[in-house]
Amino acid sequence: MAARLHIRNPAEWAVDQVVHAGSAAKSVAESVAGTQAADPVIRRIRVSDLKDVLVKGLEDTGAYRTDVFFLCLVYPVIGLMLIGLMAHHALLPLIFPIAAGFALVGPAAAVGLYEMSRRRERGLPTNWSDAFGVIGSHAFGAIAILGLILVVVFVAWLATAYLIYHLTLGPEQPDSIQAFVRDVFMTDSGRTMIGVGVGVGFLFAILVLSISVISFPLLLDKEVGLAKAVSTSVRAVAMNPIPMAVWGMIVAAGLVLGSLPLLLGLVIVMPVLGHGTWHLYRRVIAR
Repeated sequence: MAARLHIRNPAEWAVDQVVHAGSAAKSVAESVAGTQAADPVIRRIRVSDLKDVLVKGLEDTGAYRTDVFFLCLVYPVIGLMLIGLMAHHALLPLIFPIAAGFALVGPAAAVGLYEMSRRRERGLPTNWSDAFGVIGSHAFGAIAILGLILVVVFVAWLATAYLIYHLTLGPEQPDSIQAFVRDVFMTDSGRTMIGVGVGVGFLFAILVLSISVISFPLLLDKEVGLAKAVSTSVRAVAMNPIPMAVWGMIVAAGLVLGSLPLLLGLVIVMPVLGHGTWHLYRRVIAR
C-alpha cells in the first residue's frame, strides 16, 4: 500500500517553525557562551615574528591562488558599489571615510580565509567553498555577533566622520567632486578635517584591532565563547603592544596599497593579510 501524503496544517507548520527557531537560538547561545573553561595561554612575540607570519600568509595564498582571488573579489566590488552610492553630492564627504573604514570590517570579511588556513594546517583538502564551512561551525553564532559589532563600529565611524566634516568644511554640501577635493586639500578647514579625521580614525582602528585580531581565529579554533575570545584578543594586544601595532600598520598600509586602482588591489592584498592573521594567531596563542 502506498504511503499516504501528510499535508501539515498551519498550526503544525507554526509549531515546527517555533521548534527550529528555538534550536537556532540555543545553538547561538551555546556559541556565545562557549564550553572551554580555561583561559587560552598568550605568548609574547617579537616584531621579527611578523616576517614569518607574512611568509606563511603568502604560502597559503599561493596554495589557493584561484580560490582566494575569487572569494576576495567580492570585497572590492561591494566597496565600489558603496562608493558609487556615496558619489551623490550630499554624500560626497563619506567617500574617503568609507574607503578608509573598510579596514574596520576586514577581520569579519576574512573569516573564510582563516578557515582555509586552518584546514590547510590540518592537511585537509580545501577549496573556495570550504570557506563557507564557517556557517556550520560551532562558533558561527559568536562570529556573526562579533561581525555585527564591527559593522556597528563602522557605522559609528561614518557618523563621526560626517560630523567632523560638518564642523570643518560643512555644513554646506560640495557642488562637485572637483570642488570637494579642492576644499579638502587646498583650504585650512580641509587640512583640519584631515588631521582630526586621521586622529579619530586611528582610535577606531585601535579598538577594532584590539577586539578582533585574535578573537575571530580563536572562535574558529576553540570553543571559548564570545566574551572570552574578545577579552583574550585585548590581552594579547596589551601583552604584545609593539608587534601588534606594527601588524596594524602593515594591515593599514596593505589596504591603502590594495585600494589602488579602484580597490582591485584588495583581491591580492586581502588573502595575504587574512591568511597571515591566522598564522599571527598561531604565534600568539599556545595550542
